[in-house]
Amino acid sequence: MTPTNVPSWAGVAASLLLVAAAVAVVWRYKLGLTGELVLAAARAGVQLIAVGALLAVLFNRTGLPGALGWVTLVVLIAGQVAGRRGADLPRARAIATAGVALGTAPTLATLIIPGVIPTSSRVVIPVGGMIVAGAMQATGLTLRRLREDAHTAREAIEARLSLGLSARAAFAPHQRSALRTALLPAIDSTKVVGLISLPGAMTGLILAGVDPLTAIRYQIVVMYMLLAATALAALTTARLAEHTLFDHAHRLVPLTTGLET
Repeated sequence: MTPTNVPSWAGVAASLLLVAAAVAVVWRYKLGLTGELVLAAARAGVQLIAVGALLAVLFNRTGLPGALGWVTLVVLIAGQVAGRRGADLPRARAIATAGVALGTAPTLATLIIPGVIPTSSRVVIPVGGMIVAGAMQATGLTLRRLREDAHTAREAIEARLSLGLSARAAFAPHQRSALRTALLPAIDSTKVVGLISLPGAMTGLILAGVDPLTAIRYQIVVMYMLLAATALAALTTARLAEHTLFDHAHRLVPLTTGLET
């Protein structure tokens, strides 16, 4: 049975007017993004319908093992996406995948093992997806900042190395800067949660008819798990990247391309 407060397919079709409005703005000001915007909207619809159909099967026919398998697949995909932010950094995609995995696994385990969330696939899959998304964003931001610093601050890093500092000490200021860049969005979101907008998990529960005071309990857990996933993913990524940026003699390795990539 479909809840009465969920848009019908006719309502979904009517929402295409909103896409048309966005297309009109892009076309009117000649932004060169019309095709990309239309493609993005079309892909979003097709992907969500396909995922919805797949999730219906997973929810009905699999338990925790199936849910964890789905989360593992999403982690691998997220690692590839986040790895693009590292472009010319050595083994960027492997590092990104490890960062997302080590941000996701402990966080999700902390929720499942003590029974904070049920072990049903209907809960583990969406919660796991939110954790992976947060870890992916943190990993991508960390890699991008490290990549920029490896190019623009190369002379400063090599100067510290020439003064006898170890690779870790020479790179520490840039590592801290990358970690700050990755953590600040999650921290800022946590500071203003419920003040500027009602976040996704809480909004979804309220739209489903759940009492607001019940919904906020779920949202508090979500915000805390995202902080943990972000911190763990960023730290893992920064540490692994540090090891690949220096050789055994503590020399900064040459990078293959420039920032334009």
